[in-house]
Amino acid sequence: MTGLYYEEFEVGETYEHEKRRTISESDNQQFCDMTMNQQPLHLDADFAEDTQFGERLVNGLYTMSLAVGLSIPDTTDGTIVANLSYDGVEHPNPVFHGDTIRAQSTVTDKRETSDGERGVVTMHVEAFKVNGGRGDDDGDGGDNGDDDGETLVCEFDRTVLSLKRENQ
Repeated sequence: MTGLYYEEFEVGETYEHEKRRTISESDNQQFCDMTMNQQPLHLDADFAEDTQFGERLVNGLYTMSLAVGLSIPDTTDGTIVANLSYDGVEHPNPVFHGDTIRAQSTVTDKRETSDGERGVVTMHVEAFKVNGGRGDDDGDGGDNGDDDGETLVCEFDRTVLSLKRENQ
């Protein structure tokens, strides 16, 4: 178990998740198949070639799910009771096959449950593609990332019900 108990979360703390994932065509295809999402922008190269992106996009829900998965070892692995909500999901830039994704989580709020036996923790999760600014689509010519050339591709708030160490 590598996750944090409620008492260990600090509001304002940012966790840079070490694991990364390069998204393959197969990853995207399997996710679309499992979720029955047949959007041609994700699956049909000829269709996607004629769009503003010029190629297939990775399913945004896969990108979000990947960000959650990358965050779990550092935040909630073995210490979570339940995911309570995902709010304010945004996908400011596209993700393509071959892009490598990293994530980070910043604790934005925490409170004990009314019975005091567990805690509710909210984290702002951000996913970045780390292999350059390809796919900037806001027209400003920038990559919407930091000085390392990373591009923000997904962000959302994740609220969890967390175990308290004192109750274990």
